[in-house]
Amino acid sequence: MRERKKRRTAIRIWRTAVALFAERGFDEVSVAEIAAAAEVSKMTVFNYFGTKEDLVLGPMEQHIGEPARVVREKAPETSAVAALHAHYSAALAAFDPATGLSDQQGVLDVVRLVHRTPVLALRAYAGFDRRARAELTAELLARDPAGDPLTARVAAAQLLGTRLTLTEENQRRMLAGERAADVLPEALAAADRAFALAERGLGDYGAARP
Repeated sequence: MRERKKRRTAIRIWRTAVALFAERGFDEVSVAEIAAAAEVSKMTVFNYFGTKEDLVLGPMEQHIGEPARVVREKAPETSAVAALHAHYSAALAAFDPATGLSDQQGVLDVVRLVHRTPVLALRAYAGFDRRARAELTAELLARDPAGDPLTARVAAAQLLGTRLTLTEENQRRMLAGERAADVLPEALAAADRAFALAERGLGDYGAARP
């Protein structure tokens, strides 16, 4: 019960912050104002979100280790491309905000905030990419019989670049006012094409060799 209460409090603070940022701009809203609107103390806000930027990006950054986890948990005979393709397609079908294919107002508000706020954009793209690439590279390298760091780094960059390109296109269409349900078939087809391109280069990389 305590964990549920903490989660509800965190969600209330996050939703309050995003709504205020969307209305007035990230730089124009103070943490004290967010705390007052959410009916908690300023210290409580910082207990849940370490920085003001975390109030926007915290939920997004929970997905940083996702690609590495997918590779770690895949069946031994499955390639890294196939595992990440299947995972991304399933996330699309679930309208997971991490794929960009979500027309929920709160999600769209966050995407707009990131696009128009330099400090958020820098952290969301440069910071996210650097950390996700390091984790995925380490996971791929651990499964590479040749133990080739360069191949692992190149593969990680290709796989994450594929996901990011697809996600950015989905976000663009959502911000243009399209409905996620209408875009889903094309988004799934685009994922098939994009991961097929990656597979031509990486082949069965990451699959256990007989």
